Amino acid sequence: MKTLLVVAHGSRREESNDEVRDLTACLREQSGDAYSLVECAFLELAEPSIPDGLRNAIRAGAVQVTVVPYFLSAGRHVVTDIPAEIDVVRKEFPDVDIVLAPYLGAADGLTHLLLLQAQQI
Repeated sequence: MKTLLVVAHGSRREESNDEVRDLTACLREQSGDAYSLVECAFLELAEPSIPDGLRNAIRAGAVQVTVVPYFLSAGRHVVTDIPAEIDVVRKEFPDVDIVLAPYLGAADGLTHLLLLQAQQI
């Protein structure tokens, strides 16, 4: 089973975490047959944590998990923290293929999307 795990920073403001959960629900609906499971996890300040999100997916039957960082720049969290959290679970489940996708800010269409957003005013 292929799984998509969207990873966000997490916030003390629960409404912000709910935005990520809502985004994940939309991705789930739009992913079609590409992923059997689409979930989210958080680096800090919200649940589930990245390791718990990965473990939940694996318990649900995931044999391949693609982790997508919902971050705009390649700061410490993207470069160091998220890979370290993934490595914890890779050691626990060496037979599960856990891959780290590029972070959102690296997406080719992001500049176009920013221009569209600017035109909304």
